[in-house]
Amino acid sequence: MSPRIWACMPVKDFSLAKQRLASVLSPQERYLLAEAMVQDVLDALQAASGLAGIAILTVDAVAARIAQRRGLRVIEDCAAEGHTRVANAAMFRLRAEGADAVLMIPGDIPLVTPREVDRVVAMAPRGQFTIVPSHDYDGSNAILCSPPGHVPLRYGLDSFQCHLSAARAHGITPTVIELSGVAHDIDRPQDLDFILHSSLETRARSLLRTLAAWPAQDTPRERTKIPKRAA
Repeated sequence: MSPRIWACMPVKDFSLAKQRLASVLSPQERYLLAEAMVQDVLDALQAASGLAGIAILTVDAVAARIAQRRGLRVIEDCAAEGHTRVANAAMFRLRAEGADAVLMIPGDIPLVTPREVDRVVAMAPRGQFTIVPSHDYDGSNAILCSPPGHVPLRYGLDSFQCHLSAARAHGITPTVIELSGVAHDIDRPQDLDFILHSSLETRARSLLRTLAAWPAQDTPRERTKIPKRAA
């Protein structure tokens, strides 16, 4: 029998997303970019094989509507209490419901592909803890934990090394996979080049190409009103 593997994506309030891009994108542009990236990641997850279900971990109304339109689950447990709390809460809930493994994946890796998701998911029968690092080896951009919650997750500075150490402390030899799409999370202005120079026609890339060129100086653009609902 194939393992029951759930994918989970924590999503915070879109209106507060990507503050570190404030020097090049207005609040509205950051809002729309965050939404586009979440949609890109969901496209990849839904096109992948081997997942028993997909859940968005959020209290954001727009993110919840995106999930509902796609027929996905919304889990609100601890969703307003930070990435670490919501991720661990979802792990324990899904384990209690019979999930064999959980893939924790962020909503800001728009270059992820279904094939990359499949590669990580395929590790479930072979490894208890699989991790895909960020391109700078600081973050943990995808984690597959089997059984869910066996290794406590802790996001933040240097989370990649922290997760490797946590797995070893639980007697597990972690498996590390390098995947270029998963590795490229978008946090800083220079990260936008990852999207624009990619050959993938993502929603995020399409959005950025429609925006006027951002200024070279480190000053924000004129602020515009955050939309009340997704476009």
